[in-house]
Amino acid sequence: MGGTEPDITKQIRNLLNKNDIEFEEIDHEPVITCEESAKARGCSQEIGGKSILFKDKSDFRLFVMSAALQVDSKKVRKILKSSWLRFATNEELWEMAGVEKGALPPFGRDILPVDLYLDESILKNDKIAFNAGMVTKSIIMTVKDYLKLIDPIICSFAV
Repeated sequence: MGGTEPDITKQIRNLLNKNDIEFEEIDHEPVITCEESAKARGCSQEIGGKSILFKDKSDFRLFVMSAALQVDSKKVRKILKSSWLRFATNEELWEMAGVEKGALPPFGRDILPVDLYLDESILKNDKIAFNAGMVTKSIIMTVKDYLKLIDPIICSFAV
């Protein structure tokens, strides 16, 4: 998907700058997996923020957890009180956020029109690293600053 920077990447940078947040922006080779992302950033996989967009019967929800962990969909269904759950399709990711799979950033209402559920695993780290709307661009910032920007529902859904 082209060389021009998507709107969502600009929105993230504007949000960070507007709030005087220090961050490191890294351009790297295209990465798809969490392992590739960590290697490209020169960081441990633990600090990676894995963003997963789920759809239940009523709406889309964004779940963010440490990239070193896996999502427990039973826990997610319990949190959402939903018997039915699926991952967003590539088309839905593109329609909602203008991103391809692997590029979804860990931001809810300030950037994306969804509720944000944050796994406790993110709170164990000093920093968070994530793809910023592109599979070739990452941002690294402190978790403390990240928490200032979001209004998450903090819960446990990783294994």
